[in-house]
Amino acid sequence: MTSITVGVLALQGAFYEHIQLLKQAAASLPTVQSPSASQWEFIEVRTPQELERCDALVLPGGESTAISLVAARSNVLEPLRDFVKVHRKPTWGTCAGLILLAESANRTKKGGQDLIGGLDVRVNRNHFGRQTESFEAPLDLPFLGAGEQPFPAVFIRAPVVEKILPHQEGVQVSETQRDDTVVAPSRQPEDHAAKAAMANEVEVLASLPGRAAKLAALVSNIDADKEAGDIVAVKQGNVFGTSFHPELTGDARIHSWWLRQVEESVKQRKTA
Repeated sequence: MTSITVGVLALQGAFYEHIQLLKQAAASLPTVQSPSASQWEFIEVRTPQELERCDALVLPGGESTAISLVAARSNVLEPLRDFVKVHRKPTWGTCAGLILLAESANRTKKGGQDLIGGLDVRVNRNHFGRQTESFEAPLDLPFLGAGEQPFPAVFIRAPVVEKILPHQEGVQVSETQRDDTVVAPSRQPEDHAAKAAMANEVEVLASLPGRAAKLAALVSNIDADKEAGDIVAVKQGNVFGTSFHPELTGDARIHSWWLRQVEESVKQRKTA
């Protein structure tokens, strides 16, 4: 039986809700009687020592600037970058977590936001507006499997993936030349297992119809082709990000799917 420890960064935000849904999701996976089953442990992560115990990590929704600031003051920001980009362990970020995992984030003053990186994307912070403009939308998620019902996606001051960036070694240099944009520092994978967990291409796993497309039928001067859709879920190798908050829904399907990804990654590392 494989023992797997999953951490949830617990510096700020909805970390408790993630842990509850992770436990619910783990209960739906193969039972301990199965030879291929895994034994799961879920822990709150606030220190480098707790992070070191983890095989995988969730970065919760909350305030990305606050999370990065507390992470830096707690001496866990650099270990987080190593976890994601050097060791390349499975990491999932929701809402604020997606911002932190992006290689570039706009609508951000330089020096006002530290990024971890890992996803070759540029995110637009607060794309969907203020707290009062939060909403829930049924979202088709083909990666969950055929015949699945739409997921009740909750968007709260949510970011969106504005641009898929070309993969390159090191810093996204062209992004550093943009105004009001911050870029994640470069880190290189440490070994064969870490390199195997990487992927050059970003997979778009879900999108919402673009807001311009919704208005095109009402306003004649809107070109809907310029905004075909708002990208709200992406994956690149070991890193997964969602604009919305699955942890606030009570629906554990994405957590179950992600735990299966984690399980496969851990087993591959042990046989590498």
